Amino acid sequence: MSKYQFFLVKEEDRIATITINRPPANALSSPLLQELSAIFDNLENDDKVKVVVLHGHGRFFAAGADIKEFTTVENGAEFEKLAEYGQVLFNRIEQFSKPVIAAVHGAALGGGLELAMACHIRLVSENCKLGLPELQLGLIPGFAGSQRLPRYVGVAKAAEMLLTSEPITGSEAVKLGLANHAYSEEELLEKAYELAQKLTKKSAVSMKLALQLLTYANDYKFQDGVKKEAVLFGEAFESHDGQEGINAFLEKRPAQFKDQ
Repeated sequence: MSKYQFFLVKEEDRIATITINRPPANALSSPLLQELSAIFDNLENDDKVKVVVLHGHGRFFAAGADIKEFTTVENGAEFEKLAEYGQVLFNRIEQFSKPVIAAVHGAALGGGLELAMACHIRLVSENCKLGLPELQLGLIPGFAGSQRLPRYVGVAKAAEMLLTSEPITGSEAVKLGLANHAYSEEELLEKAYELAQKLTKKSAVSMKLALQLLTYANDYKFQDGVKKEAVLFGEAFESHDGQEGINAFLEKRPAQFKDQ
């Protein structure tokens, strides 16, 4: 297990577990985000890792941004740069070449929810709190929360959550499409690992290509995404794993992927 100032990172069975470790609330400060960026730098080039699980130590996933840090910002231009840094990092997580699973318990509020929404899959505890409470401070979301939340819950529900600052539970998040599955807090991390282990059996090549296409689905017109799909379909076919998968199916045997 590697220890950073604000994170614990463990690699086992081709799964990297990133644990946010900044008690008491795992507030997202600029140094914490910089460290998280460095961790993803390392995992990008780590061939031993195929799946990432992100969760929080203690009572919360991440209860929001570090509000105390805001008092050190001198003007709006600096505040804008702070937002842009978080946006770039969260965009990178969303576009990461390996699946990133968020296991959310306790609370994911403000920047914490924005971080979770940047992950590919969200598993939540049934009673956790998810919300964007920035308007209570006279502010607005800064890490793309206003853009990602409507993708998952629709504009009307996003408007309600944003304007009222009222959080929803994990169970409600599943019904709205914001989270994939809700579990008891006791079994949440176990379920995240079970899912991660399933994904380690897939080809890293095809997972990377599939994640690229999901990015296109969010950011490009439908026809552009369809064209990209055809191109990457060809790349998948030419890969070792693509050929192995086809042959294994025809020969009625389990595929032996080499992530090539």
